[in-house]
Amino acid sequence: MNDSLHLHGLLEEIYQQLLPQVKVESVYPHDPVEVDNLPQPWRLLGRGNYAAVFCHPDYADEVVKIYAPGRQGFEEEIQVYSRLGEHPAFSQCYYAKPNFLVLKRLLGTTLYDCIQRGMRIPKQVIDDIDEALEYARRKGLYPHDIHARNVMMHEGRGYVVDISDFLDQESCSKWDNFKKAYYWLYRPILRPLGLRVPYFVLDIIRKGYRAFSTFTKSCHRQLGMLLGYKSSKHLKRFKR
Repeated sequence: MNDSLHLHGLLEEIYQQLLPQVKVESVYPHDPVEVDNLPQPWRLLGRGNYAAVFCHPDYADEVVKIYAPGRQGFEEEIQVYSRLGEHPAFSQCYYAKPNFLVLKRLLGTTLYDCIQRGMRIPKQVIDDIDEALEYARRKGLYPHDIHARNVMMHEGRGYVVDISDFLDQESCSKWDNFKKAYYWLYRPILRPLGLRVPYFVLDIIRKGYRAFSTFTKSCHRQLGMLLGYKSSKHLKRFKR
């Protein structure tokens, strides 16, 4: 977006209409934020655990991402966009002020919605996302929290729509787990049959996966502490 007048017009709409009225609130940390009092003609595009994304009909190529009060990640997201630069599978940041960003709009349908609607997800989409994540790693980033709600497809190509956790160096297997489900379940069963998976089933799977992941991490921590304790105790005996 090179037209400064275009950006200026959008910012006027944001400061005079959107920000004074809309309410974005994080009620439960592990669930999408709640949005209330959205003024016309603004439209809600999506909700994540940290922020909500909005668009205006007069500015079709941009979106506004507003963080919920008290949720961290705003500064980190700016840094990630700065490192990514321009890449077809990622958005770009045009403007940033505390708690909101103006971003390049990516068109498409999340893979989460594709599965619910029974839409065909080509392998090219998976390959595009794999390539984009590898590109991010070459830029010194750590693709994190990549799941079916955070990636999408448009005209047979894949896109990554949420990069807010790309500075988190903790290991994350969500994308690898999704790919396993894609190759072992979706391609051989769901796609040939054209099956649609209801949202409530997807939500049960999502919450079940989170509970299992939390339990597994807790077990690993406890095991690590136990092994560390035994190792320390053995070392003390050896010194004696």
